[in-house]
Amino acid sequence: MKNILKIVSAFIVMTVVGVLIGAVYVVSETNQVVITQFGKPVGDPITTAGLHFKVPIIQHLHYFDKRLLVQDGDPNQIPTRDKKYIWVDTTARWKIDDSLKFLQSVGSERGAYSRLDDIINSATRDVITKRPLVEIIRDSNRVLDEEGNAFVASFDEEALAHIKQGREAMEGDILVRAQKLAPQYGIKLVDVRIKHVNYVENVRQKVYERMISERKRAAEEYRSEGRGKSAEIQGRMEKELKSITSGAYKTAETVRGEADAKTTIIYAEAYNNDPDFYDFMKTMETYRNSMGTGTTVLLTTDSEYFRYLKKLN
Repeated sequence: MKNILKIVSAFIVMTVVGVLIGAVYVVSETNQVVITQFGKPVGDPITTAGLHFKVPIIQHLHYFDKRLLVQDGDPNQIPTRDKKYIWVDTTARWKIDDSLKFLQSVGSERGAYSRLDDIINSATRDVITKRPLVEIIRDSNRVLDEEGNAFVASFDEEALAHIKQGREAMEGDILVRAQKLAPQYGIKLVDVRIKHVNYVENVRQKVYERMISERKRAAEEYRSEGRGKSAEIQGRMEKELKSITSGAYKTAETVRGEADAKTTIIYAEAYNNDPDFYDFMKTMETYRNSMGTGTTVLLTTDSEYFRYLKKLN
């Protein structure tokens, strides 16, 4: 009899302990909890971290993450407005904003991923089909130089395709469209990005040809500007050279004129001081300038030309 009482007491104690344990649960900082009773939600979602209580056995806990989650969709083939087929791979960040609605609509994160795939793919298709290919892959008419630095050139209208809204604006449109549908599932979309764009083979070849053409035109634009700058610098250099040469010639002629004037004055003074000596020096200068090595001069003995030489004899 005593053994039976011990067994019954132990069973009662274990049952009480189990009930108490089942009535206590913990919510972490990263989780939120929805309580259901017989499959129906009871009360508001629990979002405060710490110890909480529930009715054991008949009430069940459904834990959901409060953090940002990442959605990586599968690539989809989508035609652009200019009938170019591309593969578009998107990624999104989202969070469970209303865990009760989330549980009732999709049930779990796996169900949410499936719904998000449909929402984001639909929004992406709607946006991309209304835009040309160039706006999907670029944000502006910038061209990169050999070092990867961006510069903007004043190209004509045919040099680069005109971009009204680039890739960043397109991603914003996709996010706005998707955000209109996500709340009905208790989901808040934070961001949607195009992770990768790939081209089907014929489109890839056309894209490469366009890239080559754009860069050739950009290069020709800069070559043309370079040639213009070169001609401008060359013209300025020639003008400065002529100015310098003209100034040097003017200075040289001025110096030469002043020297000739001084020479004339010196000759005049020398002549006035001693006319015979001046005449002698000029005659010697004439000899030096007129007779060189191998020079033959035929003159009469009474020629005035040799009057000083005859006096030496």
